[in-house]
This record gives sequence, C-alpha cells and structure tokens, in this order.
Amino acid sequence: MELKNKIIVALDVQTADEAREITRELSGHVGAFKIGLQLFTAAGAELVREFTKAGNKIFLDLKFHDIPNTVAKASVEAARSGVWMFNVHVSGGGEMMEQTVNQVDETCGREKIARPLIIGVTVLTSSNEEVLREVGAGENVEDQVVKLACLAAECGLDGVVASPHEVKAVRKAVSNNNFLTVTPGIRPTLATRDDHKRVTTFGQAIANGSDYVVIGRPIIKASDRLAAVEAIVGEI
Repeated sequence: MELKNKIIVALDVQTADEAREITRELSGHVGAFKIGLQLFTAAGAELVREFTKAGNKIFLDLKFHDIPNTVAKASVEAARSGVWMFNVHVSGGGEMMEQTVNQVDETCGREKIARPLIIGVTVLTSSNEEVLREVGAGENVEDQVVKLACLAAECGLDGVVASPHEVKAVRKAVSNNNFLTVTPGIRPTLATRDDHKRVTTFGQAIANGSDYVVIGRPIIKASDRLAAVEAIVGEI
C-alpha cells in the first residue's frame, strides 16, 4: 500500500462546505476521510451519504457506546450509509460488540451491501495514566489497550483504534494477522501536540506497525493542505 493511502484525514470542521473543500482538494492524495462528532452533529447523516456516493472512503468516527441493541441498530444504519469504516467503544462490552458484528453481517448479506470495517476504540489518545485512575480503569495505559484489543478480536471486530505507542503490544497479543490498528495522535516533527497526550510522527507510527493513521489539524489547518500531506509522507 502506498504510504499516502494509509492517511485518513479528519474532517474536524464546523460546516459541510469546509468539508467539501477539503475532500475536493485531497481526494486521490490520501486514503480516506474521517467524519467525527463535530461535523456529524453540524451536517448530519446526509453529508455522510453524499460523500460515500461520490466515491470517498469514509471513516465514521462516532464511537458508539450504548446498550447492545442500540449500538447494533446504529451500526446497521452506518453500514447502509456506505461508510468504509466505523467504530464502537470496546468498553461497551462483549455482548455489545458481538451483536453489532452479527447484525451488520446479517444486514449486509441480506441487502447485498459492502460490509464496513468495524473498529474498536481502546484508550483515547487524550488519556494517560492519570485519566485511567480518575475513571477507575487501572493505571497502565498499554495494559488496558492490550486487554481491550484482545476482547475486540475475540468478539469479531476488524481492528482497534489505539495510539502508535501501543501498536507493537497489540500485534504481539492478537494472533490474527489481519487485525487492523488505526492510530490517531499523529503529529509532524515540528507540530504541537494539541490535546493529544500519546503522540508520534507518521514515520514512527508506520514503523511501529500502524495500518492507518488519522491526521487532522496538521493537514486541514495548513495553508497548503496537499503540501502538508506530501511533507508528512516525506518525513519517512
């Protein structure tokens, strides 16, 4: 896979028009685009369908976390919208993930639609040991990520979201070689961390074994977004 195709650009903007501008500028130059809570709340599911119908690979980053039936039904609708990938919180538990996988598989088979990748969120890159202690989730980030990744794999998910720091440990713990790691918290060498606590460069993430990296502000806030993408890839 070309390195540029490993980049998922986060469309963390306020309006649909801003998102359209970014996708027009970068389509064909990156692997996919991520629609998260901000843009989804502002523009809704119709924008997701607009982008998927136009041929864009969309990672729907809504981090579903609710009772099993609610998450499974929401996941079915995500699949029907044509997204390439979406995520759920692993901390929602095994029953939630298994129902999600089963209902998405059944719906995609029955309705003959492409099955999206289902990715589990482990520990947010804005979290560290202090945050884990605060919420009663242990004290070691890597141990928690690996524990949740193993649970996600057991429940049939296609991979997990984790920081690049934990990718090697996840790969060692999960025997499935097709299990994906999607890593946010990517920053160019000279960029700020913003609100991420566990960050690396693009090159470090790829070297650690990340399959896809999510990059937002270093690209979308750049005066020349395409040049920013080329510079990030060029760091390798």
